[in-house]
Amino acid sequence: MTTNDAEKYAPFAIWGIPSENVKDRIEIINRALREEFGGPKLDPHLTVVGMTSLTRADALKRFNAACQGLKAYPAHTKGVSIGSSFWQCVYVLLDTNPEVMETSAHCRKHFGYTSDMDTPYMPHMSLLYANLTNEEKQKALEKANALDDQFGDLGFTIDRLELWITDANETLSSWEKVDEFHLQKHCH
Repeated sequence: MTTNDAEKYAPFAIWGIPSENVKDRIEIINRALREEFGGPKLDPHLTVVGMTSLTRADALKRFNAACQGLKAYPAHTKGVSIGSSFWQCVYVLLDTNPEVMETSAHCRKHFGYTSDMDTPYMPHMSLLYANLTNEEKQKALEKANALDDQFGDLGFTIDRLELWITDANETLSSWEKVDEFHLQKHCH
């Protein structure tokens, strides 16, 4: 990495990574939906902080500071839904439990987010990125539910946070994982 790379601004995001069993299930659904409806292969994740323009050095510093002391946290699905954008075409909606919301608020604060910078936080994990008609989205939703009917009520753990460069490139070819942080397990 050159000095210029460290000083260049890029769109950074923080992702929460679900436990392996849930990650695998999302990958299976994404593959099946892509075969029928197109769209890029995606890495299963919960967006904790959306795109924020920072330098690589600043993003790494903020990411590491935000991760200190964070613990793995529970998440719970509420069902598969469809949205109005490429980025929220078909997704699993998550419950807004305190752990999910507080982790996002904590990380947003470290990244300089203020509440008026974007729409309210809607925790979700995408199953398909695509530009589809409403009819196609409905078919994709039905197929996702047929492939795995457990996403209406599934509990799991977010056990890792990752820092990504995620520009608006719909092929995802320029997306880059920059760093990761394994969250501390809760002691019982």
